[in-house]
Formats: sequence, C-alpha cells, structure tokens
Amino acid sequence: MRTFPSWQELFIRFALVFVCIAFWRGDLNIYSFSLLVIAWLMDGGLRRLYQALKLPLVQAIVLLCALLLIGLSWGELPDNGRMKWLKYFILLILIPLYSLLNKARMPWAIGGLVTGYLIVLALGIYQRLVTGEQGIALLNMSYLSFSAMLGTGAIAAVGLACASRSAVTAGALWIAALALIFIQFHQSGRALLLVALIAIVLQAYLRFRIDLRKFAGIFIALLIVAGIFAYSSPVFQERLLLIKNDIASLQQGHYNSSLGYRLAMWDVGLHAIAERPLTGYGTGMPGRYFDTTIQTYKGGLYKDLPVFQKTSHYHNDWIEIGMHVGISGMLALLFLYWAWYQAFKRSGLGVLGAGLVTYIVLAGMTDAFLIFSRMPVLLLTITAFAMSYHKQNNRV
Repeated sequence: MRTFPSWQELFIRFALVFVCIAFWRGDLNIYSFSLLVIAWLMDGGLRRLYQALKLPLVQAIVLLCALLLIGLSWGELPDNGRMKWLKYFILLILIPLYSLLNKARMPWAIGGLVTGYLIVLALGIYQRLVTGEQGIALLNMSYLSFSAMLGTGAIAAVGLACASRSAVTAGALWIAALALIFIQFHQSGRALLLVALIAIVLQAYLRFRIDLRKFAGIFIALLIVAGIFAYSSPVFQERLLLIKNDIASLQQGHYNSSLGYRLAMWDVGLHAIAERPLTGYGTGMPGRYFDTTIQTYKGGLYKDLPVFQKTSHYHNDWIEIGMHVGISGMLALLFLYWAWYQAFKRSGLGVLGAGLVTYIVLAGMTDAFLIFSRMPVLLLTITAFAMSYHKQNNRV
C-alpha cells in the first residue's frame, strides 16, 4: 500500500521546489536558501556532510570560499562596500541540494526548475514583444542575465539530446535549443551568444567526432541557421555596429565604450596581480583598487571611466579572483572548472558537462560570470541533478 509522505518529507520537497523557482527573483534567495538549509538539517545533512566533502566539486567550492574568507584578513571589512564577493558563497548551495535529492524527490525538484525556467522565459519574451525592452524588469533581471539563461538552456538541451537514446526526444531537444538560440539572438549579450554557439559546436563534435560527415553536416547547418538568425535580428546587427564604433573609439584613444572599458579593467587588473601575485589585494578590494589606481596609472589614461560606468567588477572571473587572493585563488578556480566537468563525466553526461563548463569558462573571460546572481544556482542545480542520477543508478 502507498503511504502518504510525512510532514517532514513534504517540507523537504517544498523546499526543493521553492529554491528551484524562487532563485529567479534574487531577493527571495534569503528565504529559499534558508528553507533549503533547514530541510537539509532536518534530513540529517550534517551526518552526511563528510560524504559530500569527498566530492571533488564540493572540495573545489569549499576551497575557493575558504580562500576568500582568509583574504578578508588583508582586504575589505565585512560592513564596508558592496561586498559582491559574497555571491561566490552561493556556490555552497550544491551541498544541501545534492544531499537532499533522491529518487522520490527528483521529480519535484526537476519540475520546479523547469516550471521556473519556462515562466521566466515567457516573461522575457513578453517584455521583448510588448515593451520592446530586453531582460525582465519584473524580476530585476538584466539582458545579460536573461541571455546567459537562454544560452544555458540551449546547451543543456543539446547535451541531453546527445545523451538521449530516443530519436524523437533528441529531435525535440534540438528544436528547443534552436528556439532558445533564436531568442538569444534578439538580446544584446553578444559575448554570451558567441560562447553559447561555441559550446554547442563543441558538443556536436564530441558526439559525432567518429562520424565526421554527421558533424560537418550539423556544423554547416548551425552556421546557416546562425546566419539566418543574425540577418533577422535588428538587435544583433545593432550590436555589430556598436563593435565597429567601439573599435573606432579605441583607435582614437577613448575607452568609454563596452569594449574599451573591459580592456582598461583587464589592463589594470593584470597590473595589480603582477604587483601582488601571491596574496592579491584582499577580498573586497578590487573595485577600490581600480578607482584609486587609474588616477595615475599610465598618466591617468583611464581616470574618467568611473563616470562612464560605476566600478563593480573586472568583467573576468580569473582577474577578479586573482585581485582578491592572488594566484592561489586562480588555481582554486582552475580546480573548480576541472571538478565541475568531472562531476558530469562521472555521471555519464560528459558531452553535457563539456558544453556547460566551456560556457562557464568562456563567459567568465568577458564577465564575472560566477557572480551573476542566478546563473550559478541554475548551473549547480543541473549539476546536482546529474550527480544525483549517477548516485541513484550506482554508477560510481
């Protein structure tokens, strides 16, 4: 006979569903993450913490967060500044999320994530069609975050299509991926679009590399589709024009453009890491360092950039971490990327892992991708599903 789940089990399932939906609204994270931790404690999470710490991905996350905490001793006071570095600690959500997932709870969590994704997707499309604006104002979601979400969804769909044994399911997933890429062409996140396309081509290569004819056919088809999407998107054409204007502005020695601002940030950041390669300038100090240094660096070439854009981060995960805690942090980041891929590979989803980790790494070259408030949660949730599926099927 079927037994009705206990109130404790219902609470755990509710917490999983809530966290998989609520993270799209950043101000709800304090509540959803708290519920998840309470559910984890109720489920005996502390007793299983040692098992979680054996996982390379968990070790990499804990190491990175520990280094950032240590970096506070020569960096920013906890009550000072915007403390964007705290967003790295969202990565720790993997521990309770993975520990709570089992065969009975997986459908609830997957249902919550898919439902939340589709709602956000519908809101983004509605805002673009009705108001002509990008992103989602209701969720305080910028066009960059929305574009990143679209790319993640497309890569996940292609990865699952490559793993599927059903031709119908694989075909449906490929169509879903193309639809998401089409929408992404109508957002202004040009770098995120490019890295999503690179990741998908890599996935196709890994899936069909033995049959080069199939891979060549898919590659050519993707090029044709991308060309059609680009031609039909005024937003994409506008961004191409902006790139030309950015380059022209740089040739005149002006850095008050999207491209110029990034080059200036990277220049100052690499200079700072070269000055203090072992320790960095301390957790929370990168923004302050930039605003102070540009007054005299290279004769004040970049001193007016804070007027163009308020200093927030270095638009590069490597430089951002290196500025906080030096080379040790950059090595921890490398360990994180490697462990993230291994988590998928050990779950039998190597193509999916290769696509997502490539996306994370390349996106992190032009933005501080790991502190996008929603993307780490989305990516770690997908990772937790893969790891849990692996655990349940005894594929250790």
